[in-house]
Parts: sequence; C-alpha cells; structure tokens
Amino acid sequence: MTSANDQFPLPANVRLIATDLDGTLLRDDKSVSDRTVSALAAAEEAGIEVFFVTGRPARWMDVVSDHVHGHGLAICANGAAVVDLHAGGKLIEARPLERETALEVVRTLRDVAPGTTFAVELSTGIHYEPGYPPFHLDPGATVATAEKLLHEEGPGSGAPVLKLLAHHPELTPDGFLVLARTAAGDLASFTRSSPTTLLEISGKGVSKASTLALCCAEREISSDEVVAFGDMPNDVEMLTWAGTSYAMGNAHPDVIAAASGRTVANNEDGVAVVIEQILAARRA
Repeated sequence: MTSANDQFPLPANVRLIATDLDGTLLRDDKSVSDRTVSALAAAEEAGIEVFFVTGRPARWMDVVSDHVHGHGLAICANGAAVVDLHAGGKLIEARPLERETALEVVRTLRDVAPGTTFAVELSTGIHYEPGYPPFHLDPGATVATAEKLLHEEGPGSGAPVLKLLAHHPELTPDGFLVLARTAAGDLASFTRSSPTTLLEISGKGVSKASTLALCCAEREISSDEVVAFGDMPNDVEMLTWAGTSYAMGNAHPDVIAAASGRTVANNEDGVAVVIEQILAARRA
C-alpha cells in the first residue's frame, strides 16, 4: 500500500467520491476541517458528485448536512437508508431488516454469546434493552427486551428496522464479529465500526457497497469511476467495490488490506489530501 503522498496513480475518470464519516472525513472531535470543506466544494464544482456513506442514522448527520451540495443525498445505517439531507434527513429509500429475521438473529446470538444485549434502530429512532450501553441517550427511546422492541406492535410500529445492534461486555470486537457471522451469517449482514464490542446487523446483502452500487447505477456511474474512503470493517465491501479506494492512516488492518491505496489519517485531512491531488491531476 502507498500513502496519498507517494506516486500512487490517481484515477483520471472520477465521477463520484464516496466517503465514510467517523474516523475518515471527520476529525476525532467530529468536526469537518476548513481544508476538507474546501476540498468537497471544489470536487462538486469540478463536476464530481460526493456521497457520504456512513453507519450513522439520519438524525446524526447534522455534522455534515451543511456540506452536501447538488443531490443532497446520503447513505446511512450502513446502506439500509438513503436520505435527503436538503430535506432534513427525509427517508428516500429503505432496505430494512425484517423483524422476524431480526428476532431469529437475537435468539441465535443469545445462544452462542450469552450476555449479549441489543438495540433496535428504526427509521424513527433507536430503542434498546436495559443492559445495552447506548452511545447517546435518546429521551424518546423505549427500554425493553429485544423481543418486545421487535414485536409488530412495539415502538415505532410499522417503521422499517434499519439495524439491529448487538453489544457484548467481554468478547473482543473482531472475535464477536467472526462468531456472529459463523452462527447467523445466513440470516443477515454483520459488520462493525466501533472500537467497542458492538456489532451492526443489517438485512442480508445490505451494505454500504450494495446501496452505493444502486445509487451509482441510477446515475449510470460505473465502479471504475468511483473513489472511496474508509477506516473500519463496515467500509471493506465499499472499498473493494470502488475502482479506486483509500484506507485512512488510522484504518483497521482489514481496511488497509482491502483498499487499493492509503492516505494519511483523518486528523490530517486524508480525504482532502487525495481530493486535492485528483483535482490537481485534472488541471495538469
């Protein structure tokens, strides 16, 4: 792998940039640097579309909503939702995890990894079990067992389930991921983006890559015309699918192995560094 500052061949036919947020576009303090804001705007001005592709739900997209140009769309919840940031995060398309399937995943993980606790991410908000450690306390959340949360008459009745989250207090993050995929990989898609032992579970075949591919097909953009950036295992499929991809300097080893190139860390504006080089190569 090479860094963005090495002589890595830059693609000449870029039509779309797909970037993860946390640990990638955002600095560790969750800010978007002035340099990155300028690079994103310059890419759009050059006719390159920018898609934010994140594990975040739409309600956590305020950190970048002011920096979306053109189409205004973002891919959230690891591909389970396409939202319009120009319309306050309005859900445009959902690729849900069916509730019965989610219940089967819950039963399986309780069996193979006792002590697992769950949260349910709906298009309308998150709800969680009593023992689950949420990232952000949501005053509108219902606290109950996963079985009750996933019941058809549970909270958010009728709203699509975008993600099931599973936390374990003792297993290692990668160990839990391997265990879950082995036990229930035929039911759903499993990934992780947190440094803690927290799995993110989507409908079978739903990923950042598969939803990005659908969005690109609608625009008649091929994978060879896409440059992607990421740092954690939930980015691996997207980085593999894109014609050109960069692992951040702070990336997980699996991400480094999957990407075709490597840029500097998120706190050093690694995404902006590559965008600037792409635009400079175009001008030259």
